Amino acid sequence: MAKDKKRLHSQRSPSTLPPQNPPTRKLPVFPSYQTTPNLHPKVKLLCEIISTTPSSTVENLLEDTGLRVTQLDVENVLKLSYSFPSQAVKFFRWSGHQIQHQHSPYSWNLVVDLLGKNGLFDAMWDAIKSMKKEGLVSLATFASVFSSYVSFDKVKEAVLTFEVMNQYGCVRDIVALNSLISAICREGKTIDGLEFLRVAKTRIRPDSDSYAILLEGWEKEGDISSAKETFEEMVTEIGWDPDNVPAYDSFLSTLIKGKDGINEVLKYVDILHERKCCPGMKFFKEVLDGFLKVGNVRGAELIWKAMVEKVGIRPDKEIYNLMITLYCSKNYTDVAKKMLDEMVFTGAFPDMQSYNVLFHFLIKNRKLKEASVLFNEMVRNEFFPSKTNCIAAIKIFIDIGDPYVAIKVWKFMIDNYDTDLEEIGNLLIDGLCEAKMLPEAVKYAECMIEKGIKITSATLSRLKHSLHRAKKEGVYEELLRKWKSY
Repeated sequence: MAKDKKRLHSQRSPSTLPPQNPPTRKLPVFPSYQTTPNLHPKVKLLCEIISTTPSSTVENLLEDTGLRVTQLDVENVLKLSYSFPSQAVKFFRWSGHQIQHQHSPYSWNLVVDLLGKNGLFDAMWDAIKSMKKEGLVSLATFASVFSSYVSFDKVKEAVLTFEVMNQYGCVRDIVALNSLISAICREGKTIDGLEFLRVAKTRIRPDSDSYAILLEGWEKEGDISSAKETFEEMVTEIGWDPDNVPAYDSFLSTLIKGKDGINEVLKYVDILHERKCCPGMKFFKEVLDGFLKVGNVRGAELIWKAMVEKVGIRPDKEIYNLMITLYCSKNYTDVAKKMLDEMVFTGAFPDMQSYNVLFHFLIKNRKLKEASVLFNEMVRNEFFPSKTNCIAAIKIFIDIGDPYVAIKVWKFMIDNYDTDLEEIGNLLIDGLCEAKMLPEAVKYAECMIEKGIKITSATLSRLKHSLHRAKKEGVYEELLRKWKSY
């Protein structure tokens, strides 16, 4: 019986790879066990053997290890062995003897995928035929085959594979059709995907996902005219569907890249709204992010008005933060502050980023009265200023001669941050000496010493000079004693 099981496994396992000439193509960078964190030692050792041993001897070396494997071990090893397809297949066959030749469907699909991704299509089909005998072929198997063929610029072969799916017990339905179109479009061949859909729709009616996939393809390729053509075809074929948000998002994201992109988008938003449809947050975020990169406040405001006021979308925290950053970057910090205050009333509560972006630009643009007020609000609401913003604030408040606010920020820093305090602390002491605030300078110098923050010899010299001039030599001597003791 055991011999029969072994023989069966040999029949249904991919055979030793015959010499093949994979299509010329730059192979992708596959995942490696060497860069995968927290890998189980057994899996790591098996991967190392596969990656460093010739195919002809790998099975013997695996056997010599005395290791026992599980289905999960096999899956984990195969996932990290794409760069060594011949050795991986040998490992698959060797491991089958240990698990009673009961490989998981996922393991079989990994073998199919790693062979296909290396362009070893004959061996790939051998594996699929073996899977068929066990009733293990699924849509996931064919999705892998579609992807592999298209990645090697073999769209025709991918289409022919779709046509023979039923011979392997898989239905050629709309899910399978969309899987093929998706594989084609992911490789930047959307025109091929569209042409196939137009042929296939006489047998299989496209759905909203079919067109969403195509429109996403046109978006990636930046083909505005084709996107418009596909959009019109979609409306004709399946009508207006409020749930077809991914298609509308991709379509509008493509239009916005055109010369008259904003007006085109606004026109189609109106059309969608009239038919009780609308784009979603994906489009909203992407278009605002694009406007932020080029500093287009007017465009962002027009899209905001269309999406928020007309369509009725409720902006989330990320959307608000994009607008706040855009306004701040163009020095419209008053508008940004109003938007931050508005967030609470719309249910999109501000976060650390919301406050810190505004605080950064208030400091940068020297709107220091507003910055001081915002700092107090941030601390009160426990949205703490970043260390970088605090350092910038202390430098500017010292520079303009307002040491009291600088002290307030410094006190916050030493209560909430433990590192990178030396430079700014010494700057504060120098600034207090310059402002003739010697008691405060000594106080915060002593505080720095107690907290282990280094006071530089230059700062000590500055304190010594200032205290001697104020005839407070004893204060300096006591400070120096503390400095030396720490």
